[in-house]
Amino acid sequence: MAQMIIESNKGCCVKEQIDPAKRTYNIILLIVAGLGGLLYGVDVGIIAGALPYLEATSGLTSGQLSIIVAAVLLGSVISTLFAGLLADLMGRKKLMIISGVMFIISIPIIALAHGYGPLVFGRLLQGISAGFIGVVVPLYLAECLSAANRGKGTGLFQWLLTFGICAAALIAIFFSIWLGNIEATGNVDKIFAAKDLAWRSIFWVSLPPGILFVIGAFFVAESPRWLHKKGNIEAVRTALLRSRSEEQAEAEIKVMNEVEDSEKQKTSTGEKIKESLLKKKYVIPFLLACVILACNQLTGINSIIGYNATILIQAGLSDVAAHWGYVIFTLVNFLMTIVAIMLVDRKGRKFLLSLGSAGIIVSLVCVGFLFKSTEKMRVDCGTVIQKMVTPEQKLGISYNAQIANNMLSQEGEPGKAILDKPTTMNVIYSYGDYRASTNVVRSTDLGAKISIDRDSCVPPNKVVAFFSNPFGNLDEARTAPLKIEHANITPIPSAEKGWLVAIFLYIFTAFFAVGPGVCVWLALSELMPTRIRSNGMSIALLINQAVSTAIAAVFLPTVGQYGYGTMFFTFAICTIVYFITATFFLPETKGKTLEQVEEYFSGDKNALKD
Repeated sequence: MAQMIIESNKGCCVKEQIDPAKRTYNIILLIVAGLGGLLYGVDVGIIAGALPYLEATSGLTSGQLSIIVAAVLLGSVISTLFAGLLADLMGRKKLMIISGVMFIISIPIIALAHGYGPLVFGRLLQGISAGFIGVVVPLYLAECLSAANRGKGTGLFQWLLTFGICAAALIAIFFSIWLGNIEATGNVDKIFAAKDLAWRSIFWVSLPPGILFVIGAFFVAESPRWLHKKGNIEAVRTALLRSRSEEQAEAEIKVMNEVEDSEKQKTSTGEKIKESLLKKKYVIPFLLACVILACNQLTGINSIIGYNATILIQAGLSDVAAHWGYVIFTLVNFLMTIVAIMLVDRKGRKFLLSLGSAGIIVSLVCVGFLFKSTEKMRVDCGTVIQKMVTPEQKLGISYNAQIANNMLSQEGEPGKAILDKPTTMNVIYSYGDYRASTNVVRSTDLGAKISIDRDSCVPPNKVVAFFSNPFGNLDEARTAPLKIEHANITPIPSAEKGWLVAIFLYIFTAFFAVGPGVCVWLALSELMPTRIRSNGMSIALLINQAVSTAIAAVFLPTVGQYGYGTMFFTFAICTIVYFITATFFLPETKGKTLEQVEEYFSGDKNALKD
């Protein structure tokens, strides 16, 4: 694809043959940028395949696992705030190298971890790396690529981002098949050891792209625009000549000089307008940007990617089938992103965002009803489980078909309705003011076990306690008895229903890729007026990442208590807000200059008319 992009630039601006050295450098430039997108996709997607095995072997609670998933998003929130500032201070190239090194360091921290702390730290480091990459690589592309290649180059970053998610799924399916052969032996100890090795190996295999990205970043030039800001004109010329002819390089330097001279003249003559940021021309596009970015995450996209294999297992698919289902999910996302890149300049941002959000609503509602049809048969065996709590206020249950039937038989007609059926179980419990949910276990899984103790629920210190429950009494929780609030036993759906859920999730990701996946970033960059673009986008992106982090953190505890159906219905309701905003409030910016968009929000309703 990189070769195709370079070929498309023939004849642009200056009609001369691009020499092989410049052609090769342009391809390297795009490959390095593409590797950045690949790393970003791996950061987002790698946890989905590893999570079922981490869940089975780590002994961590669902709340802790949710934090491990959300740590990448939290790290991304932190680094997004400072990425632009650091890119201006140290340069785009150096920040790219640093972000790649951080990704490399995070892999052994995670893969060798034994315990909650190292896992969270490693994932947090991965997230910080992803946040830097997500800002600096597109910025670097925009400043280094010629005008003819800029859009295609940014498209390549997004395309390989989705490929990174797909690659993570393919890695996971390999280990799922390998594990399936070991499970056939029926040896519980071997199965446990294999699952532990599987999730660690999944992270190890993601290391080579990070190494290649760092090596590649050393071979590309610094951004000529950044060098020009630093006043190093000779370095600018050298950087441009690596990818452009001498005439093209001199023409770009001339434009940079003219822009700089214009800005200096405005500053010296006092022409900069000091008007209120509360004017309609700033407030309306800023609010639109914040709503769109928040709703982009409230579709549930990152959590559906991160928990995809777990969702499909709970929908009724086997471990291997669920991982194959996730591979198909990522392939649909990958292929439909190509379609979106082809359509965005033809159909427009507003049309594709409206179409995409409408399709998302329908697919989420269908998934919600499919889960609800099974979850309505759920039986709460909390009173039975409460009797099993030890004097030390702990609980340990080996969950299998016999134990499930014993508990269900004590719950009357609702329990008898699902006797002798394969089931799942999870427990919601509390110590004082602090609540937690166990992992979901299957009666058909060998060695399935639920373990509860105080350390799995009560925060270790007041800092963690504040974020868990700002109004909780930590001292009281350290001595409070274990209270079983709910012990939900739910029949496992059929494999046919599981594949039906998978199909609607494929429809979901197809519509997301065509609409919000690609269009949202274009629409937002075009909405923001020049004066507030950098700060406004930072705030809007912070809201985006914060919403994503919050959803990932509460996902497992929420579905443990209320079910997947409720979670998907909530996502659908939030997406209705997205659809209304895109359809009725978002202007079409296709083919319009940034100045025309700014005039539109200043009150000129004819500015965006053809």
